[in-house]
Amino acid sequence: MGLSAVMSIAFSGMQAQVKRLATAAHNIANADTSGYDRLDTQVSSLPNPGGVTTTVTPSTSVTFPDSSNVDMASEMLDALASAQGFAANAAAFETGADMWDVLMSIKRD
Repeated sequence: MGLSAVMSIAFSGMQAQVKRLATAAHNIANADTSGYDRLDTQVSSLPNPGGVTTTVTPSTSVTFPDSSNVDMASEMLDALASAQGFAANAAAFETGADMWDVLMSIKRD
């Protein structure tokens, strides 16, 4: 696996976490909307060279007409987990960029 593939995988991970956070924010914003059906974000891996993709689908849990099926604690946990996932992928991307810089400085010398 090349260095550009590592950076591409980290970038796709950051994009997936952004979508996960946006979905949690959308659910939180609509928590008081009667009949709102929360959205779920599924993250799945891609084949070579790797990475992840996200799919946002309506929840399968029951929604009553006079309330929503949004659990605020679960949504806040999703938001925090997506922030940590983004930070981890950003660190991997930054490490790849640093390695790229080292390789370029070796090539120049």
